[in-house]
Amino acid sequence: QPWQNTLEAKIALQVLVERGEGVTLEELESLYPFPLDPFQREAIRALLKGESVVVAAPTSSGKTLVGEAAAIAMLTKRKKLIYTTPLKALSNQKMLEFQDRVGASRVGLRTGDTALQLESEVVVMTTEILRNMLYNLDDARWQEVGAVVLDEVHYLGDPSRGTVWEECIIYAPKHVQLVCLSATVGKPHQ
Repeated sequence: QPWQNTLEAKIALQVLVERGEGVTLEELESLYPFPLDPFQREAIRALLKGESVVVAAPTSSGKTLVGEAAAIAMLTKRKKLIYTTPLKALSNQKMLEFQDRVGASRVGLRTGDTALQLESEVVVMTTEILRNMLYNLDDARWQEVGAVVLDEVHYLGDPSRGTVWEECIIYAPKHVQLVCLSATVGKPHQ
């Protein structure tokens, strides 16, 4: 697991969250038992400046760490994060991973048939659920959301489901940072 799952790391995260002043790249790095790769540092640096990012990296290269860093950054700014996946099973897995990393009480889940702790600071859901939520932007809760992670964003190219990702990107509120993760997105620099 990429997370430094030690008592020391969990206490350090708790201190950062309670401080509520954001986080630095160095503080984020200290939560991991290894140095971050240059692409991870570059993406996290951009996130911490308030920019949206696309992370296109091979499978098992560590792009999910950028999504984790976005969650930590939002927690330390007292903002919420929505983490989307294309599949219910993957959403369930991500929920468990986030619960292990940031605490079970901070993580919720929303899929077509499950709704758990929806007022949590990190809510994992399928991308279709997010798209449906975006149809109701008048909901005041959107002011609490600081970032959305679109895992497997290469689904944009899927003929049957790609419009869901397109609509999420188009309809996301301007103040919400997008963190797009993919192992196979073509021409990421464009």
